[in-house]
Amino acid sequence: MVTKAPSPSARQPHHRFVRTLLATGLAASALVVAPQQAQADDGGEQDGRNGGKNVLTVAVSQSVDSLSPFLAARLLSTSIHRLMYDYLTNYDVKDGHTVPGLATEWKSSPDKLTWTYTIREDSTWSDGKEATAEDAAWTFNKMMTDENAATANGSFTANFKKVTAPDPQTLVIELKKPQATMTALDVPIVPKHVWEKVGDFSKFNNDKDFPVVGNGPYILTDFKVDQYVKLAPNKKFWRGEPKFDELVFKYYKDGDAAVAALRKGEVSFVSNLTPAQAASLRNAEGIKVNDAPGRRFFALATNPGAQSKDGKKFGTGHPALLDPAVRKALFHAVDRKTIIDKVFQGHAVEGEGYIPPRFASYFWKPAAEQRIGYDPAKAAALLDQAGYKKNGTGKRVGKDGKPLDFRILCHATDPNDKAIGKYLQEWWGELGIGLRVDCLDNVSDPWVKGDYDLAFDGWSVNPDPDFVLSIHTCAARPATPKDIGATDNFICDSAFDELYAKQAVEYDQAKRSELVKQMQSRLYDTGYMNVMAYPNAVEAYRTDHIKSITTMPEAAGNIFGQDGYWSWWSAEPAGKAAGASEGGSSTAVAVGIGAAVVVVAAAGLLVARRRRATAEDRE
Repeated sequence: MVTKAPSPSARQPHHRFVRTLLATGLAASALVVAPQQAQADDGGEQDGRNGGKNVLTVAVSQSVDSLSPFLAARLLSTSIHRLMYDYLTNYDVKDGHTVPGLATEWKSSPDKLTWTYTIREDSTWSDGKEATAEDAAWTFNKMMTDENAATANGSFTANFKKVTAPDPQTLVIELKKPQATMTALDVPIVPKHVWEKVGDFSKFNNDKDFPVVGNGPYILTDFKVDQYVKLAPNKKFWRGEPKFDELVFKYYKDGDAAVAALRKGEVSFVSNLTPAQAASLRNAEGIKVNDAPGRRFFALATNPGAQSKDGKKFGTGHPALLDPAVRKALFHAVDRKTIIDKVFQGHAVEGEGYIPPRFASYFWKPAAEQRIGYDPAKAAALLDQAGYKKNGTGKRVGKDGKPLDFRILCHATDPNDKAIGKYLQEWWGELGIGLRVDCLDNVSDPWVKGDYDLAFDGWSVNPDPDFVLSIHTCAARPATPKDIGATDNFICDSAFDELYAKQAVEYDQAKRSELVKQMQSRLYDTGYMNVMAYPNAVEAYRTDHIKSITTMPEAAGNIFGQDGYWSWWSAEPAGKAAGASEGGSSTAVAVGIGAAVVVVAAAGLLVARRRRATAEDRE
């Protein structure tokens, strides 16, 4: 994931989808432009200098959950979809304002209930067919009529009344009520002539027949689970073809291995560096460290009592966390400054509101009297007043006489989770509260089942914040305990929902910003979320491999995990270094070759869709 958002258009009850949960893991990312020929690691073909290709390999520790844009939840997957498919609009690389994508222009009726988009005439699918308004209309209508096709992005069409394509260059969307996100519909448009052959959208994973037909800057040519994703440049892309001959996302579990490869010149770019890694690289010859304000937040999430929309409760969340006094006491015993100084070592900003300061128009901070600052004495007093007294051994006991012992979900691959978990054990231990830090490779299963007390949480935020707000609405909860909802952590608050509904139909930017700030204030006051930090995007690249690559924002922005495809599309190789893509066949695939769709039930897809990311989210 988007996004998470994603993490992104009003979310309605009938949508059943999962956005990538950032949950703050480290998706070690690296661009590999290896100057020597590499050995294939899975018995596939070797590919190196003898092919004369410049290969850009992005090493990631996040698994692909699905290559279907109707199912994908994780940042990696949705980032790949931005490369494979065009969206109606895109975000400007300089400041994030809306710019043309598949649509060249758009306008609304005076009542804002009808939107008309002009579809460009110079976009073609990689099999040679023209991309038209009919493809967009089919994509949206499928999401409106098939709940499985609405899994990932159905919230965008929840308010759609009718979508038509009166001619190849005209798309008309009629709304039930005004919708503020009509220029920020983060939905990949797919080719109708390919996808109309798909049967069960809950099972088709888009990963068995290559090349996959698309119209973005790259074409998907090969994929193996937890090994690699390969893409070839789309020579017909309307904005211009990418400068590298091949783009490879290669799976790495260990971020230190990517940093070691950077030093050797085998890796050209690494993102999500730890403070120690960044410090070690800052004076390294031929390596530049990029430390930019990030687009995500790092938070503590408490289980508010998992409940589905049918009213059924489930999970094993600790009942004491239903008490606002307990939640507030825990947060008063969190020293954000220490977390910034000791864990992030200055590569982050102290957390306050839900939207990072990078998005200035929506950024909110609590008033002095509202702020839950570090105050252990106040935390202890709150617990005393609420009836959670210390016993003879110094342990806080609940109203049932049992000690207050909590669990927190921690990502095993994330050193930030582990380090902060130790601090929480110390701080809360002084309050007389026990904490078990459960560091798991897969936090998703216990999370979606409600089998947790607290969790390390985080999402990437889009220029339009609708999605990351929607995941805390009552409508985002699963339909039944057996279903998977769009919810982050089962929050359902009527006051928050009322504000969400208002901002979703507000076109006046100043008024909408104020509503979004009120939503953040309400979320803050409920105490179910505690934003601890806004981590920087800390990256490094070899200047002898990467001649130029675009950051977003263009001035002092990040490279990996952008709101668009700008970095990978713009990346220009330095010199004549040839790359070797490891693992599997990377034989060049002609972009114009069509791909027949085979409807297959990808093994383990349902499990994959339940997994929360071990790294950043989508949007």
